Amino acid sequence: MSFETFNFHPSIMAGVRALGYVRPTPIQIQSIPPIMEGRDLIGLAQTGTGKTAAFVLPILQRLLPGPRDDVRALIISPTRELAEQTCETTNELGKQTGLRSISIYGGVSMEQQTRRLRSGIEIIAGCPGRLLDHLWKGTVDLSHLEVLVIDEADRMFDMGFLPSVRGVLECIIHSRQTLLFSATMPNDIRRLVQEILHDPVTVQIGCMAPAATVSHALYPVKQHLKTSLLKELLRSTKTESVLVFTRTKHRTERVAQQLARAGFRATSLQGDMPQYRRQAALDGFRAGSVKILVATDIAARGIDVLDISHVVNYDMPDSTDAYTNRIGRTGRIGKNGEAFTFVTGEDTAMVRELERLLKKPLERRTLQGFDYAKPAPDNENIRSPRQSGRRAVRNGWVKVTVT
Repeated sequence: MSFETFNFHPSIMAGVRALGYVRPTPIQIQSIPPIMEGRDLIGLAQTGTGKTAAFVLPILQRLLPGPRDDVRALIISPTRELAEQTCETTNELGKQTGLRSISIYGGVSMEQQTRRLRSGIEIIAGCPGRLLDHLWKGTVDLSHLEVLVIDEADRMFDMGFLPSVRGVLECIIHSRQTLLFSATMPNDIRRLVQEILHDPVTVQIGCMAPAATVSHALYPVKQHLKTSLLKELLRSTKTESVLVFTRTKHRTERVAQQLARAGFRATSLQGDMPQYRRQAALDGFRAGSVKILVATDIAARGIDVLDISHVVNYDMPDSTDAYTNRIGRTGRIGKNGEAFTFVTGEDTAMVRELERLLKKPLERRTLQGFDYAKPAPDNENIRSPRQSGRRAVRNGWVKVTVT
């Protein structure tokens, strides 16, 4: 099957070809026809399955013949990175359509966004908090809205944005086509679906487990040796781009700095960084000038880089859903990828959960020549992220050495 099957307008097909799309992915094959028919839709798909194009392409097709300058499509995203990525995809696919899109999120000038909105925009990809700011100020008008997309709904819930999403929904008083995409369906999302979707079509594409194109391996290691093991693993493994996940913002910065000092082209991405630094990190990673991006989970659903060959869980994620979302950054759209997870004694329960999810035991690996017996520099000050957090709360203050 090819994209010609969908009978997109020639200006849209030009964008499809420019991006090198050849064959639609399963989520696109199953989602695009009902969306083009005007049906509400629930799309259950893991990260990396091509769902952004699955809703952007039919939106472009719908909006192409209609009026301009009014906001006719709204895509709500949980993170600024995902909003930016969605806007970029929309602009690239719709480059020859004349349809204009903007990404809206906090941390940057609201006035600059307002000026862009006044110039006439048909498609908005935005985060719920900043969208509400614009709606309350009257700088975004949704009275002409035709299509609403709630992307990564479960992530929206995890980040506490569901009340803000409901606030945005209260500003849309007329009927519209509604599309909701999520990797999982917790009860709060099910209730939201029942409230805002009308007779939806449900499309489910392998949403509960990582893609089959990803291989998995565990690296048992003591907490204080993780950074040393990461360096040796990167030196001994043939990689393209590598995404390293840590649990805390401070650890993200520290690991990236240590990798850079060791000669790796590495940088960090975490929520406390100003927007210009976050964007510079993403741009460098996409362009290939940065080969290793060390990130917190904020990046799990906001990075659209096809050539990520490896994901390294420096810290074990807190849930199987988080693992699936992290791992979804590699093995994308048919490409093979590898997932390495560093595990300590604290992670035994999560390992069992992952093995149940994957329905097989995970391979345990050791790196030949690495000194696993090297003692910690100060055993009293080494704590795992979970331990240090609990002790800080209990005692009010504790000295912690982060490696």
